[in-house]
Amino acid sequence: MTSENLSAKDRILDAANRLFYSEGIRAVSVDAIAAKAGITKKTLYYHFKSKDDLIAAYLASRDQPNLALFRKWFDEADGELADKVEAIFSKLAQSARHPNWKGCGFLRTAAELANMPGHPAMRVGAAHKKKFEAWLFHVFEDCQTENPHELARHVVLLMDGAFSTVLVHHDAEYLVSAGRAARALVANAS
Repeated sequence: MTSENLSAKDRILDAANRLFYSEGIRAVSVDAIAAKAGITKKTLYYHFKSKDDLIAAYLASRDQPNLALFRKWFDEADGELADKVEAIFSKLAQSARHPNWKGCGFLRTAAELANMPGHPAMRVGAAHKKKFEAWLFHVFEDCQTENPHELARHVVLLMDGAFSTVLVHHDAEYLVSAGRAARALVANAS
C-alpha cells in the first residue's frame, strides 16, 4: 500500500515513526511530522490531541510488530530453547549492523522522557517491555525451566543492557555477547 492510499492518521503515524526513530522525539517538531505526512498541522491535531499523544501512539504502533518479530525469530531458530533465545540476540545484532539502526525506540524514548515518568509514552514503553518479559516467562514456564520468572527478567536485562551498550560503542558484537550469556543462563536453567 502506498502512502497515498493510507488514511491521514496512518500517514501521520508513518511520518512520526520515521522521524522520531531517526532523529529523536524532542528533535522533531509537529510541523515536521505534518509536512512529512503531507497534511496540515490542524489535521494532525484532529487525530492527536498533542505531541505527547502522538509520541505514545508512535510507540504503541511499534509494540505488536516488535513482539511478533521476536516471536518469529525464536520460532524459526533451530536447536534447543537456549539456541532459540540466543537467536533473538543474533538477529538483533544483524539489525544493529544496518546503518539506519538507532537502537530500541522504546529505550531511546524513555531516555528522552526520563524526567517525565507520568508521560503516556513511558506507560506504553513500560507495557511493551513487560509484554516481552511475560512472553519469555511463558516460554520458559512451558519448557519447565527453573525459576522462569527470574530467567525471563535476566534475559530482558541482558537485552536492554546490550541495546544501550551498542548505542554507546556502535558495536553490534555486544548483542552477540549478550546472546551467548543469555544462552548460558537458559541452558543452565533447562
